[in-house]
Amino acid sequence: MLVRINRASDRPIDGPLAKLAGERSFSSAFTYRRGTEIFGEGEEAEYVYQITSGSVRTYRLLLDGRRQINAFHVPGDMFGFENGPTHRFTADAVVQTDVRIMKRNSLLESLPGREMGTKALIGMVTQNLRHAETHMLLLGRKTSLEKVSAFLVEMDERLGHPGTLTLPMSRRDIADYLGLTLETVSRTLSILRDRELLRFEGTTQRSIELLDRDGLIELNG
Repeated sequence: MLVRINRASDRPIDGPLAKLAGERSFSSAFTYRRGTEIFGEGEEAEYVYQITSGSVRTYRLLLDGRRQINAFHVPGDMFGFENGPTHRFTADAVVQTDVRIMKRNSLLESLPGREMGTKALIGMVTQNLRHAETHMLLLGRKTSLEKVSAFLVEMDERLGHPGTLTLPMSRRDIADYLGLTLETVSRTLSILRDRELLRFEGTTQRSIELLDRDGLIELNG
């Protein structure tokens, strides 16, 4: 369910969206409950989004019914910026998530003449291409130990190296992102725990302390 929490005129843009559109531009703020669809594959790409809290997954359902997650987005990330008229993936909230929303046309209209905005757009495109390349290597060339280790290192970096890595996504989500089964992800995490590369905190096992980050990087190659 979508819940609007303020009007567009109430919130000037900040963060990555401000670099693109300019700090004097305005956006709307929305809250999406856990599991709520933000947009669907094939729908008109009318808006761009910036996460202020929570997490979003983008994915595609394959013909055999399997789900392939192509990306997780965390606070500060932008998503939904397509190079065509429609969305290539479906996006939904992993947990309750707050986002800033701006019309794509408004953003594009603000770019001409703004050198900083153009540079920010090129940077965002380059970052997305780098992530797609890394994900392709994860899916095609790595063992389960390498895949899970690489995922943990990636999330640790993106979340700012917290003392305890709190993952918003489930093990099923991780499996669908890495191209593994749920059982393989669970078994691999247990192996990493037994090797004393990490330890779980709490009962949900989504809070993880990385005991040997260098060891995880070495497994990742």
